[in-house]
Amino acid sequence: MGIAFDHIFHPTDFSEGNQSALAHALRLSHLAQGNISIMHVCDPEENVQWSSFPSVRQLFQRWKLLGAGASHEDVSMLGMKVKKVVRPGKKAAPVITEYVADKEPDLIVLSTHQRKGMSRWSKESTAHPVACKSKVATLFIPRQVKGFVSKETGNVNLRHIMIPVQRSPSPLPAIDAAVRMATLCECEDVCFTTVYVGHKGDQPVLEIPMQTGWTHRNLFKGGNVVEDILFCSESLDIDMVVMSTKDGKGFLDKIRGSVTEQVLQGVKCPLLMVSR
Repeated sequence: MGIAFDHIFHPTDFSEGNQSALAHALRLSHLAQGNISIMHVCDPEENVQWSSFPSVRQLFQRWKLLGAGASHEDVSMLGMKVKKVVRPGKKAAPVITEYVADKEPDLIVLSTHQRKGMSRWSKESTAHPVACKSKVATLFIPRQVKGFVSKETGNVNLRHIMIPVQRSPSPLPAIDAAVRMATLCECEDVCFTTVYVGHKGDQPVLEIPMQTGWTHRNLFKGGNVVEDILFCSESLDIDMVVMSTKDGKGFLDKIRGSVTEQVLQGVKCPLLMVSR
C-alpha cells in the first residue's frame, strides 16, 4: 500500500516556528479533501484553552479560500474535517506516538529543529523518534525553511523532487510517495531527480510513472552519502527530498543516527520519510 492522505496528523507547540508545518498540513489536507487532527501535548498542570490553537478559519481566509465573514461551520464546506486534540504529558514524543498508534493516520506533518553536535543530545528530540516508532510516512518541515507551501498565500510550489536511492532499503516506497505527492499537489511541471551514491555500476534501474509535463533524471555520485545528498539538494534547488528508511540497529547508527536522520539535520527543504 502506498502513502495516502485521507487522515493527516499534525502535532503543534503553538510557536511561531511551527507555522510553516501547520500550513503544509492544512493545505495538503484541503487538497486531499480529507481529515486533519491537530494535537497539542501540554503539561498535566497546564490549562490549555481551545483559543490557544491556531485559527484554521483565519488561515483559510488569508489564503482567500474563505470569505471575510466565514464561520467555523464554513470550514467543513471546503471538503475537509478539522479536529483539535489536547493530551497531557511530561514529554511529547511518547504521547504523540501513542496517539498515532491508536488513530493510524496516513501522514504525519512535523515541524523539526535541526540540532547538531552536542545540542542534539542535550535537548529532547521529538520529530525523528516519533516518525521511527510510528512507521507512518512523515513530512518533516525544518523550522528555518519556507517549504513548498506558502504560509502567507497557501500556494503550492513543488517543481523539483529529489529521491536518494540505494539497494537497501528499497527506493520504491519513496518513488511511489513522491509521485503521489506530486499528483495530490496537481504539479503540472515537476522534475524527479534520483540520486545514487555508491559504486558505479551498482545503481538500481529505476522508472518513474510519467505524466504530461513531468521529467526524470538520474544522477550518480561516488563520495560520502550524506554529504552528496545535502550538496545535491541545495545546488539543484530541490523543493522536497523523499527517502525510504529503516531503523538503524548498529552501534554506529545509534551514535551518528541513520542516513535519513543525518540528512534531516542539514537539509534546507522539507523531507518526506517513508518507512519500508
